Amino acid sequence: MSGVYNIMNLRRGCVFEENPREGTPLMQVKAHLPVSESFGFVSALRQATSGQAFPQCVFDHWDDLPGNAMEAGKLQDLILATRKRKSLKVEMPVLTDYNDKL
Repeated sequence: MSGVYNIMNLRRGCVFEENPREGTPLMQVKAHLPVSESFGFVSALRQATSGQAFPQCVFDHWDDLPGNAMEAGKLQDLILATRKRKSLKVEMPVLTDYNDKL
């Protein structure tokens, strides 16, 4: 279980339910994980648990990111990394980019 919690903490995950499977030594863990952190999650979890974890990922809900995206910091770094992954301009857009030129 420590491998599961380590990976979830590294990837901004939040475990909200833990249930033992009756009659087996298995544990069912339910957690929320941001989609941006889910890339490579399965292989990282398998590596951290020596192949003993069997993840199943499904979309659950939308949630707001805390903080101001225009201020330098962790949130802005996340946004810039997402823009880079999507092959967009790797800088914060300015309002004039979206103003009507007419």
